[in-house]
Amino acid sequence: MTGPLVLIVDDNPENLTVIGELLQPHCAVRAANNGVRALKLAALAPQPDLILLDVMMPELDGYQVLQQLRTDPATSDIPVMFLTALDDQADEERGLRLGAVDYVTKPIHPPILLARVRTQLELKHARDLMRDRNAWLEAEVARRMGENQLVQDVSIHALARLAEIRDPETGNHLLRTQGYVRALARRLRKHPRFAATLNEHTIELLAKSAPLHDIGKVGIPDHILLKPGKLDAQEWAIMQTHAQLGAEAIEHAETDVARPVEFLTIAKQIARSHHERWDGKGYPDGLAGDAIPVSARLMAIADVFDALISRRVYKPPFPHEQAYQMIIKERGLQFDPDVVQAFIDGYDELRTIADAHADSDETVAAKVASVGGTR
Repeated sequence: MTGPLVLIVDDNPENLTVIGELLQPHCAVRAANNGVRALKLAALAPQPDLILLDVMMPELDGYQVLQQLRTDPATSDIPVMFLTALDDQADEERGLRLGAVDYVTKPIHPPILLARVRTQLELKHARDLMRDRNAWLEAEVARRMGENQLVQDVSIHALARLAEIRDPETGNHLLRTQGYVRALARRLRKHPRFAATLNEHTIELLAKSAPLHDIGKVGIPDHILLKPGKLDAQEWAIMQTHAQLGAEAIEHAETDVARPVEFLTIAKQIARSHHERWDGKGYPDGLAGDAIPVSARLMAIADVFDALISRRVYKPPFPHEQAYQMIIKERGLQFDPDVVQAFIDGYDELRTIADAHADSDETVAAKVASVGGTR
């Protein structure tokens, strides 16, 4: 019959017969006449919902069988009831201490045994339902978190593309700088200066936030952003405001949510401070050294390196080796010296990222045509 399955373990054939006939109207039954056989049947699918286990058996006694059941992950959760002629309180305490759920002494009284078996089967059924419900809830939470993550990622890239539409940089610039930031951060995660800040979770937040670094450019007038020539002092001052505009836009987004969002905090740091310089001569706040957020220091190198090696309407791409030397030259001036060292150590990896997301001539030409010429 279908339904609960009970494994009866007793070296006395008469006991197996009597208990089996008692239980069969109510559940399916398996029988084992020794401990070794019991362990095999306990692991056999479908596994029993309850084991009725005699204590006094040759080879392996009931206590030894229970110990092995509990140490095997495949059988550790099967409830076990001891059936035994031993009626000493110490024996009962030992069985319960080893993990038995009940202890029934012989001679068996059928109504009492049936009631206790029914109770244990109902408890097992309730535990199984709870486990399945928890598993479903965990899967549902994971599914919804995945959906939320997807919506969040799409929203980030949509915002980043909004700035990119009005800028000469192609979408691959976002992918490249995102990859550079992740690669640099992973090289620095065990560095004494960065270990407290950079863990895998934070690194992924950094990479997620990186595409928003120039979101503030949507607030720059077209006659400045799209100017094909060099900006004058007044125009350059306006261009520089994109860092503050981007940070303020993200800050406004933060006020619309009920609780802090980690990646928005990092995105705001990057947007505002990725043009700061290690020597304090950057903008918008003139921050220097460690006062510049780590996220912005990583983004600074990623952004400048990609700008150097990329084609623009106003310049051809610099050769990679020349761009490499230009970054090194700014060590301790524009860039954090240790981040530059990570750039040096990981240069081959950065080159691989650049090659994997390189812009085709057709892509650059289409971009230039779409904005009608730009910086």
